Amino acid sequence: MKSIPNITSLRFFLAILVLLFHIPQFCEKHELPFIVSYKSIPLFNRGVEAVFMFFSLSGFLIIRQLYLEKVERKTISLKKFFLRRILRIFPLYYLILTIGLLHYHVILPFFGFTFENNYNLVEGILLSIFFMPNIFADLYHPGGIIEVLWSIGIEEQFYLFIAPLLLVVPTSKIKKFLMFFTLLYLLLFFNDNFSFLRQFQMCFFYFSCSGFISLLLINKTTYKFEKQLKYLIYLLLLLYFTTDIFKDNFNPIQHHFFGMILFGATLGTISLKPIPLLESKLLNYLGSISYGIYMYHAIVIQIAGFIYLKKLSTYNLSNELSILIFYLLSIMLTISLAHFSYKYFEMFFLKMKKKYNYHS
Repeated sequence: MKSIPNITSLRFFLAILVLLFHIPQFCEKHELPFIVSYKSIPLFNRGVEAVFMFFSLSGFLIIRQLYLEKVERKTISLKKFFLRRILRIFPLYYLILTIGLLHYHVILPFFGFTFENNYNLVEGILLSIFFMPNIFADLYHPGGIIEVLWSIGIEEQFYLFIAPLLLVVPTSKIKKFLMFFTLLYLLLFFNDNFSFLRQFQMCFFYFSCSGFISLLLINKTTYKFEKQLKYLIYLLLLLYFTTDIFKDNFNPIQHHFFGMILFGATLGTISLKPIPLLESKLLNYLGSISYGIYMYHAIVIQIAGFIYLKKLSTYNLSNELSILIFYLLSIMLTISLAHFSYKYFEMFFLKMKKKYNYHS
């Protein structure tokens, strides 16, 4: 399938937003220097929204891929689709899960740190192994390293559900189906009879809405009012992530609906033409390792905290300098670890994945 411009680089910026979201929370919890006013600075509080945009980005790409496969081959190979998902997602997912369980149950107790594990270990392992980490995280709060897996679970839950449906829905009806599914699911999401969808953050409508928008743009290099619309969309996205305008003035359903449309529209807009900055080799590579950045960042924050307590705290640095060093250390170590993981661990499975790729 032809590469869609600008999308890969966007992943990196979203992963960094998640990192910026978790650093001050960790520092405050462990009594390390942190930006006292971070809760009032929107850019430090957009980690969850960044994950929702990850959902939109995923749906934009993968639903498009499944649709094109069905158009060309009159069917969808579910076996190959799920093998691709397994080879891309499972190795790092299960590695982080293993590290997290060892960290909270073995490593911390060994070094004399207390962490309350208020769950049955077998139950926690089973919930995680069978891709229900969002349920595990909400019910038991098993620690940041494990809790970051919640979004991966939701993504896999959605594709286990949607891929077989796209196989049986007639090709000519897929766009209408996605639009109907998105609106119906959004209503169910906020219906009290289905409160578990909200509790476990099963926001499937982000995937399906952006998938619908992606299909509308197939074979289109432009659309009416593109120039007028794109700057408005970019401005709204900037305001969404850097201000509280929408959060303060929308109720939850309005905020989700607005974000769902905004993310899909943004992805549709930036996918039409290459943007030189976003197509740079550096940003493209950083986007390629964004899965690792997201998955490893909670581990690295723990390491940075340990380094600070054992080394940096002895130098009597100012709070401002300590905070700056902690951020730089966390970001650089996370990117470095993601790079080595991508090159020496994930790439082994990605090479295997290539033989199951769909090529239009």
